[in-house]
Amino acid sequence: MSGWRRPTWWAVLLTAAGALLFACLGVWQLHRADEKEALLRRYAAALAAPPVALSVAAGRAPGEGYARVGVRGEFLADRRYLLDNPRHDSRGGVEVYVPLRMPGQPRLLLVDLGLLPGQGGEARPDLPALPSGEQLLQGVYLPPPGHALEMGGDALPGQARWPKTTVYLDLGQLAADLGQPLFPRVLALEPEPASPYQRSTPDFAAMPPSRHRAYAFQWFVFAAAAVVIFVLRHRSRRGGDGEGTP
Repeated sequence: MSGWRRPTWWAVLLTAAGALLFACLGVWQLHRADEKEALLRRYAAALAAPPVALSVAAGRAPGEGYARVGVRGEFLADRRYLLDNPRHDSRGGVEVYVPLRMPGQPRLLLVDLGLLPGQGGEARPDLPALPSGEQLLQGVYLPPPGHALEMGGDALPGQARWPKTTVYLDLGQLAADLGQPLFPRVLALEPEPASPYQRSTPDFAAMPPSRHRAYAFQWFVFAAAAVVIFVLRHRSRRGGDGEGTP
């Protein structure tokens, strides 16, 4: 008859630890999904709101949400930065950033022009010319895209030609490279059908909430599988190991 074989202490410990770890990872992914949804709601609310002055947006506390702003200034067209990291591999192309000089303002504002799609097998897409003179821009004042491990340190000083390419965006490093202070956030320009740049949701939504929930489901499956394997390994089969037989 089927019965139960007493498991060793280390088998119980490993199974419990593994199942708990997988479950915690699943819960963490669910929290990440909720955070992404909250960020997307804040971004959508900012796009629907009337624009405010940059000084008003810069004075807001981080928890007060994003702000849609309108600014006037002149592009430093010969000082463009190309963000080319693994997040763009699935779409191809580079995210283009350019500093904006505003009248009477000692700090530059870094403007996110959007994603410039790749062109076939070319290593770098051609950069469209930027308009000269003072421009009126509208967009959402957002934190710069986050980055993980910075392999190799700051690569900007070693590049003598513009535009410069980077795999992560560090505003402190960009300010040092430009020789001028920058605002602590960037201006992500609003979508424009005629623009050569693709502007949709910002970089923080590169992994949508649905993908986080899919990962959470996988971790919960792993947790359940660990328990099921433990039970099956310690269930005695009929006449299986001879315990209890004369």
